[in-house]
Amino acid sequence: MKRSNYLKWDEYFMGIALLSAKRSKDPSTCVGACIVSEDNKILSVGYNGMPIGCSDDEYPWEREGSALDTKYFYVCHAEMNAILNYTGIHMKGAKIYVTLFPCNECTKALIQKGITEIIYMSDKYAETDAVKAAKRMLNSAGVGYRQYEPLNKDIVLSL
Repeated sequence: MKRSNYLKWDEYFMGIALLSAKRSKDPSTCVGACIVSEDNKILSVGYNGMPIGCSDDEYPWEREGSALDTKYFYVCHAEMNAILNYTGIHMKGAKIYVTLFPCNECTKALIQKGITEIIYMSDKYAETDAVKAAKRMLNSAGVGYRQYEPLNKDIVLSL
């Protein structure tokens, strides 16, 4: 008889996004993303971090201060990294699992790449203009989004 407590697709892919977020060196917000094809194959993953060649020891991680002394002008978001890390031909019809609802800039890129669904864990910035704009664009473009609903079980990884 087969096991009945195996991971469902949403659990599996959100788990990959959560694991990817663990690669981020951001001291306040670690975000992970996992892009998945229509037939449930992982296309790409990403996390928020500095661009290649920009040392994360030299660039700021602060959230407050003058604009050039905060992380916001420098950090590449998890969704953008997942898009840029992809080496295939197209993402049309794919979905993305993200640990944090995408900002307006990442949303533009997701729409342009043909992503058709966003499954997100947290929407803690829902009241910001960036997320309101993102949702407005997603609604216009017919891109679905839904909050991930955990099945209340812990997944422990051990070596």
